[in-house]
Amino acid sequence: MYKVLSTLFLMVMSWTLSAQFVVSGQVINENGEALIGANVTLKNTYSGDETKDDGYFTITNIATGNYTLVVSYLGYKDMEKAIIVEEKDLFLNVTLEKSTIISEEIIVYSTRANENTPTTFTNLSKADIEKNNYGQDVPYLLELTPSVVTYSDAGNGFGYTGLRIRGTDATRINVTINGVPLNDAESQGVFWVNLPDFASSTESAQIQRGVGTSTNGGSSFGGTINLFSSKLNDQPYAELNNAGGSFGTLKNTLKLGSGLIGGKFALDGRISRIVSDGYVDRASSNLFSYYLSGGFYAKNQSLRLNVFHGAEVTYQAWNGVTLDEMQTLGRTYNSAGTDKPGEPYDNQVDDYQQTHYQLVYVNQLNDNLNFNTTAYYTKGAGFYEEYKGGASTDSYGISPSLSTDLIRQRWLDNDLFGAVFSLNYFSTDKKIAMTLGGGWNNYVGRHFGDVISTDSALTTTLPHRYYENEADKTDFNLYGKMNYQLTSQLNGFVDLQYRRVNYGFLGVDEDGSNLVQDAVLDFINPKVDKKRLEEITNVFHKDYNISNLMQYIFESKWFYADENIGVK
Repeated sequence: MYKVLSTLFLMVMSWTLSAQFVVSGQVINENGEALIGANVTLKNTYSGDETKDDGYFTITNIATGNYTLVVSYLGYKDMEKAIIVEEKDLFLNVTLEKSTIISEEIIVYSTRANENTPTTFTNLSKADIEKNNYGQDVPYLLELTPSVVTYSDAGNGFGYTGLRIRGTDATRINVTINGVPLNDAESQGVFWVNLPDFASSTESAQIQRGVGTSTNGGSSFGGTINLFSSKLNDQPYAELNNAGGSFGTLKNTLKLGSGLIGGKFALDGRISRIVSDGYVDRASSNLFSYYLSGGFYAKNQSLRLNVFHGAEVTYQAWNGVTLDEMQTLGRTYNSAGTDKPGEPYDNQVDDYQQTHYQLVYVNQLNDNLNFNTTAYYTKGAGFYEEYKGGASTDSYGISPSLSTDLIRQRWLDNDLFGAVFSLNYFSTDKKIAMTLGGGWNNYVGRHFGDVISTDSALTTTLPHRYYENEADKTDFNLYGKMNYQLTSQLNGFVDLQYRRVNYGFLGVDEDGSNLVQDAVLDFINPKVDKKRLEEITNVFHKDYNISNLMQYIFESKWFYADENIGVK
């Protein structure tokens, strides 16, 4: 009898755990017209859908419980509705109210994928981000999404962190904030430590896995991360968050907002401080950041200025640990600073700060056409400091020639300024969506190194500069995307981008060698080899006729499988 009852109990439990239901419905406007392409999600979950041609949506595999349904659509006010999923499917009728002002959500449409785009992606709402925001860097907010692997130098998600998407490192992952490129213009890496607690000012995020669509910058080959900063809050608010955790970790965040003033203006701000000792030995972090935003909003257009800043001082912990060191010295061992006899050098730190300025303009030209452009400037400056035991003064251009312990700093002082734009068209029946966009930016990076002190008497005056060089990079791109909904289950997608990069480098490297480089590179995505690029350039220069150029491309049969061209 006991076995029978146990079996019945397990069967009932299994059925209960596996019971999944459907939440569906229709989204319409105040005139009863179906809204096509509205975004429908369940708050604090990864479940959602986009409305089809008839305004209907379907969210499957939902367990019983209480949820908040969130519905958003460009030009309409967001709606939240509490729902209860019981032992049956749920159908809802949702009516959205027309918004009296336009805000920056238009930017999202030009940079992000949707269900009709041939790209695998995951969307995170503000609620999803807040649920997991403990002050750790952005990679740790994304680590529960598919194919994302994160790592942390300090071992607890503060300081230097990074991520991989499908095994691809950060240099092949395209990251934007409000459509503005975040990747370092030279290394292509993204250093999240420069934006501590930016998650507290993030409205939404999208992670695209694999080769993404052309956006403002180079096409991504491993993945794309699009972040969208906090949007308009029409009601005043004040919020104070304090948190503490293991390894001496403390986080303090203050957020304030004016709400909509006079129906046209709004101010928002945030200030954050995070400190942590880190899990790894001496892997401390001292992080400070702020976010300020002021906007003017009208019925069909908006102008918003965003300024956000991050400053970090982190003890170096990027050397890693070998298996032998782990077994003999412990898994938290950190070799940084141990060149110094006795106690490790106490200022073996990375000290850097970065400020971003973004001026965002959005215009809803008519019901089918909208335009947005962003001018931006990013300023970064800082250094990392190292203790070098038994260093040769010859390597630093210092006399007399001897071996000495010294302390050096390696500096980076850089400026990035540019602009991005997109013009978006949606047909009335929503079957056609087209984007014409592009961007231009100029990067100037100054690199130099100083010896600031030694343990020996030297004739050279300190600090002594032992290398200095400068890089200049200009990046221009123009892209077009079109999606055509052939049927409810079939759509066609075209994506084409032209990009030109001009990169120059001049100066003395850290080993004392003179470096000179000047390169101009042209790209067409999908990929076209150099020979093909020269051919189409010559054809286009004959009469500057796009129709003749496209006819030439198709008559040349470039889309044959044995040709060196990739087509999505």
